[in-house]
Amino acid sequence: MTDRFAHLFAVFLLVVIALGSSVIAALASPDRWKQEGWKTDFQKSGIAFDEILSGGPPKDGIPSIDDPKFRPASSIEHLSDQDPVIRLDIKGDIRAYPLQVLTWHEIVNDVVGGVPVAITYCPLCNASIAFERSLSGQVLEFGTTGKLRKSDLVMYDRQTQSWWQQFTGEAIVGQLQGRALTMVPVRVVSFGDFKAEAADGKVLVPNNPSMRPYGRNPYVKYDSRNTPYPLFTGDLPQDINPMARVVVFEGEGKQQAVSLAKVREAVTFKHGDVILSWKKGVASALDSETISQSRDVGSVRVIRQENGKETDIVHDVTFAFVFYAFHPDGTLIK
Repeated sequence: MTDRFAHLFAVFLLVVIALGSSVIAALASPDRWKQEGWKTDFQKSGIAFDEILSGGPPKDGIPSIDDPKFRPASSIEHLSDQDPVIRLDIKGDIRAYPLQVLTWHEIVNDVVGGVPVAITYCPLCNASIAFERSLSGQVLEFGTTGKLRKSDLVMYDRQTQSWWQQFTGEAIVGQLQGRALTMVPVRVVSFGDFKAEAADGKVLVPNNPSMRPYGRNPYVKYDSRNTPYPLFTGDLPQDINPMARVVVFEGEGKQQAVSLAKVREAVTFKHGDVILSWKKGVASALDSETISQSRDVGSVRVIRQENGKETDIVHDVTFAFVFYAFHPDGTLIK
C-alpha cells in the first residue's frame, strides 16, 4: 500500500506535467464532482471552480486521523532529535504532532485542553496550521477532499461537506461558504527541544505503523526547486525565489511576511510589536528521502509584545509563492 501510494503520486505529477495544469483544471466542474459522490452545495462558492485541481488521491484518499493515539515524549524512540514536530499548547495540555506522520495524513481531528481542534499540514505549501473546530456551537470534523487550490490543501467538513482552504481557514464552497475558522498558535520545533521542555508531553504516534512509510518524505528535494510543482496555476513572485521560506503573520491590521533568511541572519528580528526568533536544529520535512536526515532549516517563534507581556501569535513558515497567492496585497520584508 505504501509504495503504491508513492508510485501513484509520482505518476500523477508526470501526467500534470505532460498535459499541463490548464487541461487538468478544465476537468473541474460541480457535475463531475457530484459524480464522485459529493453532496456539497456548489451553488454557494466564493471562487472560480477552475482554480481547483485534483491532487491525485480521491476524497479521503489521504486519510485524516480521527482517533489520535499518543505516547509520552520520554518513551519515544523512533524520532530523532532533529525531527520536526508541530507543537501545540492549550491550557497546559502540550502535544507534538510529527511531520513524518502529518505528511501522510495532513489532518488530525483532536481535542486539546478541552478544545476541539484540527491540526493540519499541507506539504506542497509547507503550511502547519491549527484551527478550532467549533463553529456557531457545532463541532466540525475535517477530512481531505483530494483537491488543491493554489497548491494548497482543500479540506472538507463531514457535517455539511463544505470545502475549506487550509491556508486561510475559510470555507470557499458549500453551505458554510464565507465562514472562517479560528486559528490557534502553533510552531514547528525539533522533537529534541519538545522532549526537553515536556518529557511527559503527548506525542502523536501512528494508529497503524505499517499503514504508511512514516519517516519517509514522498516529496524528495521539493524545497530545493525554483518553482512549485505544476499543480500551482497562479502567478509567481518575481522579486524572490518562489520556493524561499517566509514567516507569515498578521501585523498592523494586515498579513505580513519576513523571509526566513532574514530572520535566520538576525537570529532575533523585531518588526513593530512582533518579535521573530530563529533557532537551529530542525530538519526539513521536504528535503531528503528520510526526513531525519534532511538539512537543518531551523525553527521560528513569533511573539507579540503588548503591555509588557509576550504572547505567542498565529504564524506559519511557508513558501513565498503561497504568501503571494493568498495575500497579494500583503507586505514581504526580504
